[in-house]
Amino acid sequence: MSEPKGMEPDGVDSGGGDPDGLRVVVGYSPDERGDDALVLAALIRSADRSRRLAPLTVANVHPPAWPAHGPASVDAEWVAYLRHQSEEALGRAAARLAELQVPRPDLDLRVRAHRGSGRGLIEVAREVGADLVVIGSAPGGRRGRIAIGSTADQLLHDSPVPVLLAPRGYADESLRHHRALGPDRAARRLERMTVAFWPRRDVEGPLLAAAALARKLGLPMRLLTLVLRPAAVAARFGGVGGALDRQVAQADEDLREAAGLLGARLGDGMPVERLAEVGTGVAATLGAVDMLPGEIVACLPGRHGPLRKVFLGEGSGKIVRAAPCPVLVLPRGIGAGEGEASSGEDDQT
Repeated sequence: MSEPKGMEPDGVDSGGGDPDGLRVVVGYSPDERGDDALVLAALIRSADRSRRLAPLTVANVHPPAWPAHGPASVDAEWVAYLRHQSEEALGRAAARLAELQVPRPDLDLRVRAHRGSGRGLIEVAREVGADLVVIGSAPGGRRGRIAIGSTADQLLHDSPVPVLLAPRGYADESLRHHRALGPDRAARRLERMTVAFWPRRDVEGPLLAAAALARKLGLPMRLLTLVLRPAAVAARFGGVGGALDRQVAQADEDLREAAGLLGARLGDGMPVERLAEVGTGVAATLGAVDMLPGEIVACLPGRHGPLRKVFLGEGSGKIVRAAPCPVLVLPRGIGAGEGEASSGEDDQT
């Protein structure tokens, strides 16, 4: 089903914008996760340092029509109902974004029919030339954390652009910040991007892509490596302390090299902090890391996953579930030259 581009619920074409700004697609549903995604997208937009901002694309994906009366026909009433529901949802999204200082002329509202909501968002992202897709956490997960549902799963298999996931309750937390700071202060602002870093041969492209986004948002960067202690059984064997010390020393050296790469490629104007955090298990170790209220954690893609197209490795998947803040996941191949391919043995990131 082909949908008209830039059509608002009342049938008026949405206004355009300058493509120099970040082109963000928000996957919206009229529920808590949709509101979380809108709040995060509005923060991204307010942090964008481009001279002129691109339209903010808000997309609602509904199921396709059911076949009726024959293979070439569909139930017209059902199609009209589905579209009406999507248009109402987008009207609510526009009203909410107006409260977040994103006026309606700056919006590109789109209805998309697709069997998979994540795949429908991928189609929209390709159509508009998106730089980023923003969605909320799957319902039913822990508040303040991210749960991967079917929409995120489809995006994390096939999205050609980075995906930014908001933790459950992110909008409510931002409202609490707003009430604490007062009506004349922003509810929340983005403050820093922490990149979960493991060295490997093809890390340069994704690392530079994360740094480029941080610079466009005016965010300082922190490179973080989690140095994990061995499990209790393995720790009984001798030499564990010395091995851990060597791992920490190697992590420090790798982080210095990565920071040097960013300085050489992007200049010294972007502050880059380095941290090697030691702990047992990804969740517990990440939980010990200090996070700012406006933190974003970025996960570099794993080289191999359980399925061919998955760009979340085992370690990155644990970070997504454990992070207390929005998580940016970069797809494989981002920043790589045409024809480059990953090689070498599997890793766990």
